[in-house]
Amino acid sequence: MPLSAPKSPRQRVHTRRIEIEGFRRDDGLLELDACLRDVKELDYSIASGVRRAGDPVHEMRVRITIDAAFNIVDAEACSDWVPYPGGCDTIGPAYRNLIGLNLVRGFRRTVAEMFADVRGCSHITELLFSLPTAAIQTFATFRRDNEDHGEKPFQLDRCHALETGSETVRRYYPKWYRANRAGS
Repeated sequence: MPLSAPKSPRQRVHTRRIEIEGFRRDDGLLELDACLRDVKELDYSIASGVRRAGDPVHEMRVRITIDAAFNIVDAEACSDWVPYPGGCDTIGPAYRNLIGLNLVRGFRRTVAEMFADVRGCSHITELLFSLPTAAIQTFATFRRDNEDHGEKPFQLDRCHALETGSETVRRYYPKWYRANRAGS
């Protein structure tokens, strides 16, 4: 069901787009290329000058390379459009410190601590928070979501619809269904 119609006429003034693409490399590793882009619909005055309508205020990119266990084996970040040239665009190398982290074990918490405040770029750090689920979706391309490997599927009990006491789990993952967990 879509959102309801706006209650009053309105004009779009800002757009933030986050795009993440997942790739399988020839060597078996996966890469995620991520981009966060902010664009204004009107000319926008900032301390460093006027950003023309349609030109990005922010355009930050991250590429991480991961193995089959979701370990980050390579990372890079860059800032192509920034509000403060010579400042914002110098933090990219700090994000090499992502190497060695695991995307599905405490990643968001660790990133928030590592790059808090002046130790990172708030926009790049925010972009990183979308990577764990994008990595899971990229890996999911190569396996059926309810394939039985003998272990509880990763996605169960990680969202409302896939709570193990839900009708959804009873229907699509009957082996893992647990009656009365969700008030069934």
